[in-house]
Amino acid sequence: MTSVKEFRVEEAATGDALGRGSFVFTDAYSVFDWGRMPDAIPGKGAALCAMGARNFELLDAAGVPTHYRGVVAEGADDPVDLDGVTDPPTEMAIDLTRVPDLPHEGRDYDYETYHEAAGENYLVPLEIVFRNSVPEGSSLRTRYTPEQVGLEGREWPDEAVSLPEPLVEFSTKYEESDRYLSREEADAIAGHASVADLETVARRVNDVVTERAEEQGFAHEDGKIECLFFDGEVRVADVVGTFDENRFAFDGQAVSKEVVRQYHKRTQSAWVTAVRTAKRDAKERGVADWRDLCERDPEPLDSSVVGVASDLYRAGANRYLDRDLFDAPEMDDAVKAVREL
Repeated sequence: MTSVKEFRVEEAATGDALGRGSFVFTDAYSVFDWGRMPDAIPGKGAALCAMGARNFELLDAAGVPTHYRGVVAEGADDPVDLDGVTDPPTEMAIDLTRVPDLPHEGRDYDYETYHEAAGENYLVPLEIVFRNSVPEGSSLRTRYTPEQVGLEGREWPDEAVSLPEPLVEFSTKYEESDRYLSREEADAIAGHASVADLETVARRVNDVVTERAEEQGFAHEDGKIECLFFDGEVRVADVVGTFDENRFAFDGQAVSKEVVRQYHKRTQSAWVTAVRTAKRDAKERGVADWRDLCERDPEPLDSSVVGVASDLYRAGANRYLDRDLFDAPEMDDAVKAVREL
């Protein structure tokens, strides 16, 4: 189980065959890598499932291989396309690959052992990140100068900026504190999958999601994918183009999980600082799990904030799908409520 999705296995993957299973999307959420937060956001899981399904179907139409097999309606056994359900789904049927253990001592991770067990049917232990813009406070500003990403000037402007071309980066996936990698480091960790193929797939995903977002009135700022490698081919895995995996804006307002993240920064700054301190201390000590060093726990959100977040996920999904699948307010009303938080 991930922090926000449950994982069901019908048939396990083998060295030479994919398995079958499903994701069950819950209403839990996570910010700042904490894991499950104290609250649940009603409707969030179904919104992510539906948006992910639509994007997988768009990728299939564009010829991008994925692990998606359809959504499963409540009480049903077989997956269908998203248009085949009348109620918001929470289960997504997928092909399964192998995910070996990643041994480590402290912060020293043994990818050689991972790939010895993985063979040629495995989940690539990387996240591939694509960026169309650079928001205020983005960590990218500490890794690149404006000139390195095609912008003019030596100093970053205070405001968010759009990139002339999408930027693709690689980060670790299974380390306790994920880190950005050079292309050479990513290639060593990727195993049989080449970083060139991973980048190509990421750019195609970005193109598909960006086009869909623009059609529905969203700005697609950035996102990430995970991939599996099977039969000599890179395929998109996990889930794609949702308000958790990607950052979107609507009428200039952030409408992704960033809303909840920024709300915690404003209202629970002591906890956010404690998280940042724990991550720094863990790195300095060579400790893998920084959570044991965190001196504070997050507090539950006010019920009114949970309601605003719930409306945003459901209204945003309706808008993105171009379909009233969810009982939700109009997108303009949901965005107005976010601005008033």
